[in-house]
Amino acid sequence: MTSPESPDAGASGDRTGGKTDGGSPPTVKLVVSTTDESGRTVASSVRKLGGRGGGGRGTGGLDRGAPGSALSGRLTAGTIERDLRAGDRDSAIRAIVGMLARTGKVADPDALVAAVLAREAEGTTGLGGESALPHARTDAVTEPVAGFARSAAGVDWGSADGTPARLIFLVGVPEAAAGDEHLRLLAALSGRLADPDFRSRLLRAPTDGEVLRVLAEIE
Repeated sequence: MTSPESPDAGASGDRTGGKTDGGSPPTVKLVVSTTDESGRTVASSVRKLGGRGGGGRGTGGLDRGAPGSALSGRLTAGTIERDLRAGDRDSAIRAIVGMLARTGKVADPDALVAAVLAREAEGTTGLGGESALPHARTDAVTEPVAGFARSAAGVDWGSADGTPARLIFLVGVPEAAAGDEHLRLLAALSGRLADPDFRSRLLRAPTDGEVLRVLAEIE
């Protein structure tokens, strides 16, 4: 289990090559190193982070004094789901996209789903440690969006360590704002997911406010 990694574990963005003549962003390889409770090191990678394309709301209210958002305002009470009921990867992606569509920042929900699934076809975005980070660069969104869903049972994401994803973050970035912003969001999320204590607290958080309190560490 790639449970919340050890404190010194993290993510590294390794750019390979510069921009092409057409101005395309560089290819990026994001590697996450984690350790399980027995101390065994597990390494998972999200490939081609610079490549193209490719539920209902929780019922708890915000706690008094809890932060109203996280990840530079992209994660709010309206973009987190503490009780995802989806039984498979594709259904989970559709549920999170449906939640993000209510923000008004998703111009075409079906196109966003298609772009995320196209990225999954290139290689799983399951990081291991019961977490997954599906994402896409697509003009189906009008500005960068991020959603978080937690699944009690877990969703099979084809992760290298075989653990089902219980912590799922979905990121969508428009083509014009891709490149560094896309990589920044993915690196910020995967870096925190490499910490076992962070994952444990996120799994235990009982309310939307407590979830946001934990997520606020991802700035």
